[in-house]
Amino acid sequence: MSANSGHWDAELFRREGHRMVDWIAGYLDGGNRQYPVLSRLAAGDVGRRLPKTAPATAEDPAVVWQDFLDVVLPGVTHWNHPGFMAYFSITGSGPGILGELLSAALNVNGMLWRTSPAATELELEVLQWLRRALELPDDFFGFLTDTASVSSMLGLATAREAADLDIRQRGMSGRSDLPALRVYASDQAHSSIAKGCIALGLGLDGYRPVPHNADYRMDTRALTSAIAADRRAGRIPIAVVATVGTTSTTSVDPVREIARICADEGLWLHVDAAYAGTAALCPEHRWALDGCELADSFVFNPHKWMFTPIDCSALYTRHRELFRRAFSLVPEYLTTPLGGSEHAVDLMDYGVQLGRRFRALKLWWVLRSFGLDGIRERLREHIRLAQCFAAFIDRAPAFERVAPAPFSVVCFRARPEGLAGAELDSFNLHLLERVNASGEVFLSHTRLDGGIALRVAIGNLGTTEADVRRCQELLLAAVCEQETRRSPAGR
Repeated sequence: MSANSGHWDAELFRREGHRMVDWIAGYLDGGNRQYPVLSRLAAGDVGRRLPKTAPATAEDPAVVWQDFLDVVLPGVTHWNHPGFMAYFSITGSGPGILGELLSAALNVNGMLWRTSPAATELELEVLQWLRRALELPDDFFGFLTDTASVSSMLGLATAREAADLDIRQRGMSGRSDLPALRVYASDQAHSSIAKGCIALGLGLDGYRPVPHNADYRMDTRALTSAIAADRRAGRIPIAVVATVGTTSTTSVDPVREIARICADEGLWLHVDAAYAGTAALCPEHRWALDGCELADSFVFNPHKWMFTPIDCSALYTRHRELFRRAFSLVPEYLTTPLGGSEHAVDLMDYGVQLGRRFRALKLWWVLRSFGLDGIRERLREHIRLAQCFAAFIDRAPAFERVAPAPFSVVCFRARPEGLAGAELDSFNLHLLERVNASGEVFLSHTRLDGGIALRVAIGNLGTTEADVRRCQELLLAAVCEQETRRSPAGR
């Protein structure tokens, strides 16, 4: 059948599929290095090259493909590039991409067990594989969501339900009998925790950041004081979020001590291990999850550091029935006529989404293609490369490390003589832009107690020691150039 008919027969699909898979294979096999990691386009450049209306008739697939290469690709920031060292570096691996392809082809909606038994049962079993690999308790029930942001919001919504405030039925607005609620997290916690409080009706006033200590871990004495102060003020504390691998520095909160406080105070403990939870697959890094067995809900993201294409977030709870109580709502059209699946699990009952992608397929493909030992080998190499970079920073007079580096992220800054405060921050931000403008690497930044800090995050399967050395060379060259510009002779 003609491509212009708008219907793709098997022959056309096979031809275009080969074209695309061949390109992807080359891209993953080093072809991604030909592109600048960070897109060099200005805002609106892609949009200006796109027509303002959809085509009325089917277009030639070859023309669409060429537009992908000419219009879309220049506007892509290449997260799958070995030089991507910003935020949390990730990899969409070959096995994961193939699993995603199959999921798209099957196009199932796993809302109910009966709408695709394999989607539900594979998800439940793969989550148990991961639970055992992370040495989490047998009573942890796990399922997949899109991101840790949503997983954390679901955990907090269930914490709100556990407080027995009749919010599911009566809501929160207009209630004179409902005092203000409070959720606690380190001031180093991910912004999604505050956003979750906004979405759940607690507002930013219902979110209380807790100060950190010198290692950027939650100060548990400050947590205890904050809870006591809120109770005196008539607020109702409902949950604490502990972070395993904070966004800025990858520090690990003292989860066991926080769990003890939660038990004493009758509060829900949610653990956000979105990044560093994966590291605990390595026995030598299992310490990062110490105390997490006491959590009421726990999340980590296979799409962050386990080579699974985004999105794929693993959410666990010790309180399966509380999750159902918080979210289950079954209209007649979603019931199973005449029974027949009484013992099945309907995953729509554990969150707000009815539509559920077959995410487990790509995760299953990754786990089977790498094996746990293969994943551990690559995690260890990323950590080794990060430690090599940290050692370079510690040796280089032009730089200083500004936080511990327990995993594969290093926080540092240039420290030119005579600069402090806003001038030092400006120097480092300009340094960051110079390095990123090279197109060879992409770094990000954060703000810590001493001001602006730059971050190198290593997590891509293609990143090598040579890539890390090149990043070091770019940093040194950029520092020298900026120092020359600010010296009297260079003005």
